[in-house]
Amino acid sequence: MAEVSLRNVVKRFDNVEAVRSINLDIPDNEFVVLVGPSGCGKSTTLRMIAGLEELTSGDIYIGGEVVNDRPPKDRDIAMVFQNYALYPHMTAYENMSFGLKLRKFSKDEIRRRVDNAARILDITELLERKPKALSGGQRQRVAMGRAIVRNPKVFLFDEPLSNLDAKLRVQMRTEIKRVHQMVKTTTVYVTHDQVEAMTLADRVVVMNGGAIEQIASPQDLYHRPKTRFVAGFIGSPAMNFMRCRLEQNGAGLRVRVSDKISLPVPAARTARYQSLIGKELTLGLRPEHITEPRRSDRDQNCEFSVTLDVVEPMGMETMVFFGVDGQEICGRVDPGSAAGPGEIMRLYANMEHVHLIDPQTHQVL
Repeated sequence: MAEVSLRNVVKRFDNVEAVRSINLDIPDNEFVVLVGPSGCGKSTTLRMIAGLEELTSGDIYIGGEVVNDRPPKDRDIAMVFQNYALYPHMTAYENMSFGLKLRKFSKDEIRRRVDNAARILDITELLERKPKALSGGQRQRVAMGRAIVRNPKVFLFDEPLSNLDAKLRVQMRTEIKRVHQMVKTTTVYVTHDQVEAMTLADRVVVMNGGAIEQIASPQDLYHRPKTRFVAGFIGSPAMNFMRCRLEQNGAGLRVRVSDKISLPVPAARTARYQSLIGKELTLGLRPEHITEPRRSDRDQNCEFSVTLDVVEPMGMETMVFFGVDGQEICGRVDPGSAAGPGEIMRLYANMEHVHLIDPQTHQVL
């Protein structure tokens, strides 16, 4: 078994608390991604799991055993680094087999493991090349192969795709996901790229300021964020946020975002939001939920007119930017419907996907 558990883990550097009492359970074979902005504590957390960084307090369990005092070599983990860390004078085969030689594996067992890993990663024909003769993506595959041959309890990835170009990053994301489906090993993956996190993970751990903001599946994070930080960090382009006030409107409620724009709250949420009438709130709505009017049965109360500031054609869709009470808002519309900058455009807000946020606590209500 290779569950990984963190219990009240704290890491301080002098007076700076880089990781603030985090608790996390990663079941056997799960692929978990730690994501967040620079300095949020995700890499420090990974390094503590690996044994490369000492804990200030708390416990880390791997396979049910506390590993706080075990050196990295005794934790039965394999780590893939951002910079590949390949020996330049060795061939790909020698790089992948080096750790097994140090552990006194037989030549036949080493050959079997390396050949199997090379087949999984589709690098069999590259085994006799040295790193300088390999592309960035090929070097990353060799680095992954070096980890796979170890057959460890846990794989740790520290921003492994950061040095690759955009096209290769997409390709390697698919590669890593495919490898995990074939080699079902508990995996902890660190990245600052929320798209990487969403596409790779079984569950995503969103970190901010050394603490965990939310742990959930990619779909839950996207559609049901618990805080403003998570709502704004997950999704590209980011969620729109607007100052607003909740108003009574007959038996229903409306959200007032400006003198000219007032949008209806879905009837199913009236009871939930009733106590918020008159309070200053923040409205969150993703760009894909601000479109040109499309359906004939739409609620026309959800429509409003704006003057466009910027229009960005993207091929299959067009991004439109406009101001609401001094706040820049982004919508996603069909290319044929987009007017030009400076022109007035009629838009539709899908209020079934609205989020109301407390501006003091930053919690989604």
